Amino acid sequence: MNANEPLPDQSLADAVVDRLRAAISSGIYAPGERLVERRLAQEFGISHIPLREALARLTEEGLVVRLPRRGARVASLTPRMLEEVSSLRVVLEQFVVRRLKGRFTPDAHAGLQAIVDQLLLAVDQHDLVRVHELDRQFHRRLWELTDNTLLVEVAAQMRSRTSHFYRAAAASLAPDELRKQAYSHQKLLDVIASGDLRAAERAMQKHVEDAARRIAAGQPTRMEEA
Repeated sequence: MNANEPLPDQSLADAVVDRLRAAISSGIYAPGERLVERRLAQEFGISHIPLREALARLTEEGLVVRLPRRGARVASLTPRMLEEVSSLRVVLEQFVVRRLKGRFTPDAHAGLQAIVDQLLLAVDQHDLVRVHELDRQFHRRLWELTDNTLLVEVAAQMRSRTSHFYRAAAASLAPDELRKQAYSHQKLLDVIASGDLRAAERAMQKHVEDAARRIAAGQPTRMEEA
């Protein structure tokens, strides 16, 4: 991310929210790092008003914390946050599975299979940036197939709360563990394609909970008590 690039022709606060969210998700701003308003305002070339609005919205999303006399910081992960986000993601993703009934066409299956194939190739090439992006694409495509705009928005927001932690956890995995994690998408896709709704719901729950366990195990020094 280049903070000095001109902001797009949209609300300044919207543009700053997008930039900061992307920077947090990609690890440019690490958990616990201070977000100094004066410095950010200078980098973006804006006043403090839209910046403060952007920080307030990211606080509502759970990506930023603001403490009295301590300013804004990138949110650190707590066991409670991880449990809350993961349990809610299970509910949302299982709802996604149920909404796929009648919408999981051969074309939809083929599109998801193509993403999984690319994901496994990226693992073989140890391209962690590509692995993370394809993982995101896989789940977003499932959400889009539900034809529920609000669901896509909420599911994406829930995932964004732990996306940067997930990226760090994946980077710490041994090659065989990373491939096993990537192949879990193939197993999940196969169960969904089978049409067994109960099995697909169980597979989705395991998929989300396994990701949460990897996050917790991959960064013990960052996990703070709630």
